[in-house]
Amino acid sequence: MKWHDGLSTLNGDYDGYILDLWGVVHNGVQPYPGVLECLQRLREAGRRVVLLSNAPRRTATVEPNLRRMGISADLYDAIMTSGECTHRMLSSRDDPWFAALGRRMIHLGPEKDVDVFTGLDLDVVTDPADADFVLNTGPDAELGEEDIAPYLPLLDRCAAQSLPMICANPDQQVIRGTQRLICAGAMASWYAEHGRDVRWIGKPYPEVYGLALSLLDVPRDRVLALGDALATDMRGAATVGIDGCWVLGGIHQEMLGGSWAQGRNPDYDLAVEEATAAGLAPVACVPSLRW
Repeated sequence: MKWHDGLSTLNGDYDGYILDLWGVVHNGVQPYPGVLECLQRLREAGRRVVLLSNAPRRTATVEPNLRRMGISADLYDAIMTSGECTHRMLSSRDDPWFAALGRRMIHLGPEKDVDVFTGLDLDVVTDPADADFVLNTGPDAELGEEDIAPYLPLLDRCAAQSLPMICANPDQQVIRGTQRLICAGAMASWYAEHGRDVRWIGKPYPEVYGLALSLLDVPRDRVLALGDALATDMRGAATVGIDGCWVLGGIHQEMLGGSWAQGRNPDYDLAVEEATAAGLAPVACVPSLRW
């Protein structure tokens, strides 16, 4: 894994980029410093860019939020999300696991995520005893987003019914501004640890990468995937056989000794140790998404 100060020294080796959103492009509130310029430089160089997010919402819902942050559609070619992938798999039922699901679904998640199943032939129920499966899109701000505890009663009831669970966001946590919040993956991990069946949709699993790569339309050996999470972004790149570039200033910044607030770059040697310990070998790392 080679240290680069930015993408300018990597750009000649790749024609297409898969970019994580939360933790790389923005922090849930605004773009990170240098991101908009970097995207503009990639576009000027004729590179293709697909934004790949574990957001448990459809792409049509994500795009306006990006626009409000100043990330305009001319800065990338397409967006793919775990929510979009989940919607398509629930709709087509081509996958045997999805084909075996019933039609009665309990939604574990906030109202803002309902577009994942809106328009599908599903009956939404509230009692696990009446459900065939659980769609987990993450915590609800009204119940709290910092701890799994408020969700344990419902998870217990779903587990008692042995309901299979779709996890539409494999992320364990995310940073919003400066605050760490849990994601759907934290609840799905609890469910799996209690012996229940979980189907994970999103990074690092191959289905969402297949969709992203089809949108990118670039040979795999000319694709670079950038992300801030080892467990999802870098493992996902390795799983589908594309080069990975670890963005050190995101979810792991504190572990690696970095700090946006204090302008402190993460420790490169420690990053190499962590990647190696995880059995991963990204080709490069950068402190942030910048040119």
